[in-house]
Amino acid sequence: MAPPESANLLVALPPFKPDLYQRAWQSIPHPTLPLLATAHQKSVTVFSLSTLSAHSALTNGHDRSVRSTSWKPNLPPHKLCLVTGSFDSTAGLWRWNDEAKGDLEVNVTEEDSDDDKKEKEWDLIVILDGQDSEVKSVSFSPTGQFLATCSRDKSVWIWEDVGTNEEDDEWETVAVLSEHEGDVKAVAWCPETNRSGRGRYSSDVLASASYDNTVRIWREESEQEWVCVAVLEGHEGTVWGVQWEPKPKGEKFPRIMTWSADRTVRIWTLKEEEDEEETPQHAWGSLGGIPNTMRRALKEEWECTAVLPTAHTRDIYSASWSPESGMVASTGSDGIIAVYGEDEEGATNEFHAADDEAAAELDGDVQMTNGHTENNKPQESRRWKLISTTPNAHGAYEVNHITWCKRYDQGCAPEKRGIEEMLVSTGDDGIVRPWQILQ
Repeated sequence: MAPPESANLLVALPPFKPDLYQRAWQSIPHPTLPLLATAHQKSVTVFSLSTLSAHSALTNGHDRSVRSTSWKPNLPPHKLCLVTGSFDSTAGLWRWNDEAKGDLEVNVTEEDSDDDKKEKEWDLIVILDGQDSEVKSVSFSPTGQFLATCSRDKSVWIWEDVGTNEEDDEWETVAVLSEHEGDVKAVAWCPETNRSGRGRYSSDVLASASYDNTVRIWREESEQEWVCVAVLEGHEGTVWGVQWEPKPKGEKFPRIMTWSADRTVRIWTLKEEEDEEETPQHAWGSLGGIPNTMRRALKEEWECTAVLPTAHTRDIYSASWSPESGMVASTGSDGIIAVYGEDEEGATNEFHAADDEAAAELDGDVQMTNGHTENNKPQESRRWKLISTTPNAHGAYEVNHITWCKRYDQGCAPEKRGIEEMLVSTGDDGIVRPWQILQ
């Protein structure tokens, strides 16, 4: 069934130059600088968000396609560090060698001469190997202390930076997590927001999405001991990706967004116990000899609290949750870019409607549904609205990735540079395309 019609609020801006002329997989904005890293073929091209043109490139490090990349956080403005995940079963750690250029935040906004571009070099510092098959996703933890990689071999590896300073590149494997029953497609760390000092919650939390149709949540129970504390089930196809809520409201633990081959985008919420910090250890006595890792897993509950409105006719390959507006954008095999907004009023109405429906079920007035429709599909959430759809975003080509990032280009009003958001889509046509959002 085709998705309902909606407005098109996206305006295509001039694409990044040069065109890559080969299938591009992913574009990741730097957390603070006006830079965007795009994975394609066996390399990564770094674009300037100021000039919308190539800044530098990472080449000659991998034997097969580079499918993912991640910026190392918490480095000074004149330092750059990227990790690349490749189908050659390795991850590569790269550093940018351009000490003479000074503050990147200033220099990247200026046009470079051809000589300047030739001087810029990325050095491959470390190759992380050990996984048996293609590395499909890489992700640094918020502090940069840990790196997660996942693979077609059904495993998630966690690496720790054991160097004595920021340029001492020594990494060791601290965990190999092998509980998924299918290829692991994506890994994502919980952002460093509202999550420390919260009872049993450790400071680093990892989510992994798999071809086994599930998402798993991993926490460090003790030093170098990582356990699966929850399995998110409900998708009816490969879970192509997962993202944590960038900036949760109030004191709530960040929600999780997942997207799938079943053409749905879902939001998951942790059920938090207000008195969990006061729960005495003997409260677990009834569980007998069950190992401690299992006791923790039994305490952890996540529920699907929203299914976003239908917008896609085929697999959803990518979705992105804006840290500024809270809007969500999704895209995939059908070439559509969809944008959704969360409606607080709709959330209130949804709450009351759920109460009314539950009461009616208890009274026997309607058939019990438990939040599902008659064909056992989850009901779409009233709190989320489909506000824009853009078909054929990359012509006849599939769109592999979409992300929110800040605008720094000359088409943006000077007072809004570094503040106003745009979307960037990456497709099979080798074009990296920015989009302005009409308000």
